[in-house]
Amino acid sequence: MDKIIYLDCFSGISGDMTVGALLDAGLDMDYLAGELKKLDLDGYKINKSSVMAGAISAIKFDVEVTGKQKSRDYKDIKRLIDKSSLSTKVKKTSLDIFETIARAEARIHGKDVEDVHFHEVGAVDSIIDITATAIGLERLRIGKVLASPVPLGKGEVKTSHGKLPIPAPATLEILRDVPVYEGDFDFEVTTPTGAGIIKTLAAGFKKPIPLNIESIGYGAGSKKLSGHTLHHDQTMPNALRVIIGYDMGRDRKDMPFYSGDTIMLSANIDDSSPEIMGYMMEKLNAQDGVMDAWLENIYMKKNRPAFKLCVICRLEQESAIAHMMFKETSTIGLRREEVNRYCLNRKIETIKLPYGEVQVKTATMDGKTVNSAPEYESCRLLAEKTGTALKDIYRDVGLFLSKR
Repeated sequence: MDKIIYLDCFSGISGDMTVGALLDAGLDMDYLAGELKKLDLDGYKINKSSVMAGAISAIKFDVEVTGKQKSRDYKDIKRLIDKSSLSTKVKKTSLDIFETIARAEARIHGKDVEDVHFHEVGAVDSIIDITATAIGLERLRIGKVLASPVPLGKGEVKTSHGKLPIPAPATLEILRDVPVYEGDFDFEVTTPTGAGIIKTLAAGFKKPIPLNIESIGYGAGSKKLSGHTLHHDQTMPNALRVIIGYDMGRDRKDMPFYSGDTIMLSANIDDSSPEIMGYMMEKLNAQDGVMDAWLENIYMKKNRPAFKLCVICRLEQESAIAHMMFKETSTIGLRREEVNRYCLNRKIETIKLPYGEVQVKTATMDGKTVNSAPEYESCRLLAEKTGTALKDIYRDVGLFLSKR
């Protein structure tokens, strides 16, 4: 069973922090070094050391440049990774991260993606950091990546383009649609490489779902390893924490627990007609990612009759569904809740009645059928086609199921 990794970016994220955290969480350094040799890249050495990040013991991963290195275009990096003997999965993960960064650089500098010329990110240490991250995720059998919101820091940073404000333009461009905040840091805590890693890999940005924790790792950053002072008596370690484990629900045999980055959006609406709300429900039920949608009759201020519109959806579709709710209704605000569900395994099967076929939804637990119900739309179409009363079709489905 694949594992879940949660990137807890309480002090930002960079390439070396990510690799250090993976090493601390169980990635073998000798294995990593052997895999990296599959890249046609020389003039460097990798080092692993234990350091104190504030009051926390962490692993510092370093790439030591031992020979002259050239800057590279995006197409050079693609060629380097493609022609290596790394696994297909590691190649894809590495190339996806570099593409994320390249597209951001292209937008900033007004160039075609293939012509993007890398400086810091194209340096050997970033190539190693990104490839090592991909190697580590595969070796640790990570199937899903989740992450916390990302702090950026403030101030200025020296780059090949001169001094730039923090966050660097590339970092900010990469992190479009990612929840970010400044944080109480006066230096760069999230680098373009770190931003590329988390933007490419993270399936969601939220609190970690219930996990059976297998391992925890801390990867130290390069800034102020003794800790960044927040208050007179507190320090914040400059480190990335990773938490690796299994979804608790996926291990449950009696009633599989499903979380799946599920969100509930709701709104109280007291100034809309039933026709508008009915149309909204039709659109929601036809929208990909909507798992459930319903209306509740409520009373608001001054005992005004109103509707409460509720939608459960997957995290990936949250933005699109929120946009639809604002566009199609008169609400000016939505509530957002993270919700988990207990779900039985279910399947749709087709049964044959004397006058036609209908679909039935069947739910099972412990390998046994516990619920079966006819699908309304299937029964409705058969009723219209044959002239049979809908209630008779429901009765005949019930009789059929009772004889099994």
